[in-house]
Amino acid sequence: MDIGATIRAIRKRKKLTIPQLCDGTGLSKGFISNVENNKTSPSIATLENIAAFLKVPLPYLLLHNEQRMHVIRKEERQLTTTGKEKLKVEHLSAKGGLRMMIVEFPPGATTGENPHAHEGEECHFVLKGKILAEQGEDTAVLEEGDSFSWNASVPHKVTNTGKDPALVLIAVYREVHPDENM
Repeated sequence: MDIGATIRAIRKRKKLTIPQLCDGTGLSKGFISNVENNKTSPSIATLENIAAFLKVPLPYLLLHNEQRMHVIRKEERQLTTTGKEKLKVEHLSAKGGLRMMIVEFPPGATTGENPHAHEGEECHFVLKGKILAEQGEDTAVLEEGDSFSWNASVPHKVTNTGKDPALVLIAVYREVHPDENM
């Protein structure tokens, strides 16, 4: 965690000087300099004061770099195909245990002959076309603008039942266990 560099970057982005930050927070120049150079660790109360003056939420100052916003530009998206049906998958974002993608199902295509299961939760939003979602005894025909979600550990299957390709926005959440990062 590099709180000092974060404070310095925000201060500079807002075109504030150290004296202005001192005037606004009541803290000394030496203390602010030590904070920005990570030579001292300010109390939560002091961080709240700095955050309020900089007009940023306190939790933002406490984020590690990998916890901050992650942007993937359209031209940077990874495109893959999957399964026998060659479903086209456009990977929109992945952060921690959350992934989001757009899947193109050709007419008649399915996620597999048999339902499959995996850890996590899924949410689906039909952008275009008509699909059949099946999980256990539950089935639903969904069209453009419809959405559904399910626990992915229960076997499930999605099939394009329309005459045209179907586009489905899918968000998958799977808890990341600390020992998986090793």
